[in-house]
Amino acid sequence: MADRYLSFTGTAPGRFLTRRLGLPQPAPLRRWSPDRPGLDGERLLLTAGKSDLDLAAADLGLTTAPAEHPAAVVLDATGVRDVDTLAEVHAALHPVVRSVAASGRIVVLGAPLDPADHHQAAAQQALEGFTRSLGKEIGRGRTVNLVRLTDARAAASTLGFLLSPKSAYVSGQVVEVGPQEVTPPDDPDRPLAGRTALVTGAARGIGEAVAETLARDGARVVVLDVPQAGQDARRVADRLGGTALALDITAPDAGERIAAALPDGLDVLVHNAGITRDRRLVNMPAERWNAVLDVNLASVLRTTDALLAAGALRAGGRIVATASIAGLAGNAGQTNYGASKAGVAGLVRALAPRALAEHGVTVNAVAPGFIETKMTAAVPLFIREAGRRMNSLAQGGLPSDVAETTAWLAHPASGAVNGQVVRVCGQSLLGA
Repeated sequence: MADRYLSFTGTAPGRFLTRRLGLPQPAPLRRWSPDRPGLDGERLLLTAGKSDLDLAAADLGLTTAPAEHPAAVVLDATGVRDVDTLAEVHAALHPVVRSVAASGRIVVLGAPLDPADHHQAAAQQALEGFTRSLGKEIGRGRTVNLVRLTDARAAASTLGFLLSPKSAYVSGQVVEVGPQEVTPPDDPDRPLAGRTALVTGAARGIGEAVAETLARDGARVVVLDVPQAGQDARRVADRLGGTALALDITAPDAGERIAAALPDGLDVLVHNAGITRDRRLVNMPAERWNAVLDVNLASVLRTTDALLAAGALRAGGRIVATASIAGLAGNAGQTNYGASKAGVAGLVRALAPRALAEHGVTVNAVAPGFIETKMTAAVPLFIREAGRRMNSLAQGGLPSDVAETTAWLAHPASGAVNGQVVRVCGQSLLGA
C-alpha cells in the first residue's frame, strides 16, 4: 500500500502544513538501483583521536579535502580513549553534519572496548550513545551507524554496505567486525557467483525479495516454501533461474531433506519463514503459542543443527536468520512472536563463535521493523500509521531493505561479521 502521507509531505502544501503543525516530515529514501548503484558525491574522512587504522586498505574512495555537500562522512574515532578526546568527535562533526546531502551517510568507526582500560571503554561506549542520538535528530533521510573494528580490510564489505544506497533503512546500529581475514570476490558486482543460497518462506513478501537480491548478486537460489505455496515458489524460482523446493520447514526431517536435495552443498542459508498468531496472552490458546514457536524458532534450531551436522554448509558459508524488533523491544499482543524472535537472537549469539570455529560458517540475523508488505497493509489505519512514523526516518521500510541487509551478511567478504543482530527498522523509536 502506498504511503500517501509521505507523498503529501513532498508537496509544497504538505511541507507547509506539516511544518506548521510539527508533524513528521519524512524524506524519500535513496535506494539502490542498477542505474544509480552508489551515492552521488564525495566521501569525507574525518578523524578524532590518534588512529592507527589504515582506511586506504579498504578502498572506500575517501577524501580529506573539504566537500560542500558530502554524500557520506566517515569519522575515524578508533583513537578516542578518554573524555578529552571525545571532544574531538564534536569538533570534527559539528561543522559538517548540516551539510551532509539528503539520504547521506555518517559512519563512525570505533574500537573494541578495552577491558583493561576503563577510560577507553567509557569513551568508546559513549560513541554508541552519540551515534544513536545523532541518528534520531539528523533527518532528511540520512543515516548514522557505528562500526567497531580493528582492521579496515576486514570491514570493507560492511563499510561498503553502510556507505551505499543499499543501507537506506539501516540507522542507529552498532556493528562489530572481528579480525578475521577475508577474501574479496572475483566480481564485485556478482559477489555470490558460483554459490548456492536457500531461502525459506521465499514464495512471497520479504522472502521473495531476499531471493531476488541474492540472485542479482550471482547466487543460484533455492526457493523453499510449504507445499501449499508450491505454485508461487515455482514462479519465483523460474523467474530467478533457480529451483523450487516444496517442504514444510517444521517437519522433523526438514534438515535432512534439504541436505538430500542439495548433494553438492550449500553456501547461504536464510531462515526467513515465519508466521504470526497475535493475541494477548490472557486470550491466547496453547495452539497459537505452539504454532508460532515451532515455525519461527524450533524449525530454525532443528534445521540449522541438522545441516551443520551433515556438513551441508560449505566452509565460508553464511547463515542469516530473521529476528524482529518485536523480539528486542516487545509488542503487545505478540508474546509468542516476540519470544520466538528473541530466541532467534539468542541462537545467533550463542552459535556464531562455535559455527565459525568448527565449520567456518558465520551466523547473523536481521531484525526488521515496520516493513511495507501485504501483511502490514491489512493492519488498521491508525496502527499502521504509528508503525510507519515511529522511527527516525518516519516511514516504513521495503522488503528490499531487509533483502539488501541479508545480502551484505551473505557476502563472501563479510566473514568478519559474526554473531550480529542488525535491525532494519529506520531506527525505531521503541526499544534498544
